[in-house]
Amino acid sequence: MKQGFRKNRRDGMIFGVCAGLADQFGFDVLWTRIAFVALTLLGFGLPLLLYITVAILAP
Repeated sequence: MKQGFRKNRRDGMIFGVCAGLADQFGFDVLWTRIAFVALTLLGFGLPLLLYITVAILAP
């Protein structure tokens, strides 16, 4: 059985949220980070708020 979402602090740059998402969905961590930055610039900061929330709440 697959385990739930976990941050990846080994491959992470700040909190490991993007690296954890890349591990969870099988993506390359570079593309996950690029998508996050693009969404932050286009989403007026909402993705940044979600990132901080996940960084605080996820194990």
